[in-house]
Amino acid sequence: MSLRSGITALVAASTLVLGAGCAVMRGQESVGAYVDDAAITTSVKARMVEDKTVDADAIKVETSNGNVVLFGVAKSSLEKNTAESIAMKVKGVKTVQNNVAVRP
Repeated sequence: MSLRSGITALVAASTLVLGAGCAVMRGQESVGAYVDDAAITTSVKARMVEDKTVDADAIKVETSNGNVVLFGVAKSSLEKNTAESIAMKVKGVKTVQNNVAVRP
């Protein structure tokens, strides 16, 4: 297993484990919908980690009912647009709201 694959797996596992406790406190969704949203978030983040043009640490992802919100800071418009493109290609994503700011 390569280091990048190991990091991707770690990000995915951490997101699912840490996010599971938040669903009860939110009370906004059913458990099934929350699990689907967590899987979408994990998939988007994992794909960002794999993409060399996106700094996955600088761009955060939140998902609610299949609607993804990206926020954070990108180094360029290309990075911002690539992050949005990655999110749109993930199964289950309905919409992507790209709130990523580009560093001047």
